Amino acid sequence: MKRTWIADISLLLVALIWGSTFIIVQAAVQTLPPLAFNAIRFLGAAALFFVVMACSPKRLSVRFSKTLIQDGIKLGIWLFGGYAFQTIGLLYTTTTNTGFITGLSVVLVPFLMVLLAKERLQGQTWIAALLALLGLYLLTFNGKGFHWNLGDVLVLLCAVCFAMHIALTGRYAKLHDAVALVTMQFAVVGVLALFSSLLLEPIMLPAELFAAMLAPKVWFALLVSIGLSTGFGFWAQTWSQQYTSPARVAIIFAMEPVFAAITGVAFANEKLGQLALWGSMCIFLSMIIAEWKWRPREVH
Repeated sequence: MKRTWIADISLLLVALIWGSTFIIVQAAVQTLPPLAFNAIRFLGAAALFFVVMACSPKRLSVRFSKTLIQDGIKLGIWLFGGYAFQTIGLLYTTTTNTGFITGLSVVLVPFLMVLLAKERLQGQTWIAALLALLGLYLLTFNGKGFHWNLGDVLVLLCAVCFAMHIALTGRYAKLHDAVALVTMQFAVVGVLALFSSLLLEPIMLPAELFAAMLAPKVWFALLVSIGLSTGFGFWAQTWSQQYTSPARVAIIFAMEPVFAAITGVAFANEKLGQLALWGSMCIFLSMIIAEWKWRPREVH
């Protein structure tokens, strides 16, 4: 199997993990504030990967070059920005609007690749991106209207941050060790989330924090988030972007809300309308278009 196919299947698995664990994290942040949760989540993932590297025969000084540290910091800042703007935006807008606007990264990534990398993208990439955006709209709003507010603007900045993270990962993943690169950005996100939590969220006493972390839904969400959705998820994304384009990554990640909707139906007794089902079909079709190898017709 070609590495491009392995990469795309890995990214689809990541979208499945992120979409299916959303309901778990959503329950946990009702007890532990979101920024505090993300601080523990990313610092835990950084510590886990650092231990993995420390047990490797390859020296840490070789893995953490000056350039890698700089690139990891850049990725960490953009990744933190995505989570921070999304979290703050949720205070002023609905989860429905948040899900759709975050999905705008599907079309933002191709634009960024044209601007940053001067890439000339094929027409099928734009078609797939726009079809995925249409699918996201149908899946998210299910025929309901959309009205902008302050929270939507903040979430739009979140979409820009996530799009920049995907675009820059495509550039840096080919230059560095994948494990070291994600470890560096995990540490950056964790530290920034920690300071943001201390500034913006109610300060919890150590005993309160420890009690909150011991709540079953919180420790389970942290366990899943640190090892699976954060550790494996972002490592798989970084490794996969050595072999596939950022635009295709964004289109594949558009499947995340589809998996989230399926999880909601299966475990939270949510219902999907007919338009939402059509939206899911559009997103799935966009993936097929993105993967299809178009060849010019031979003239006889």
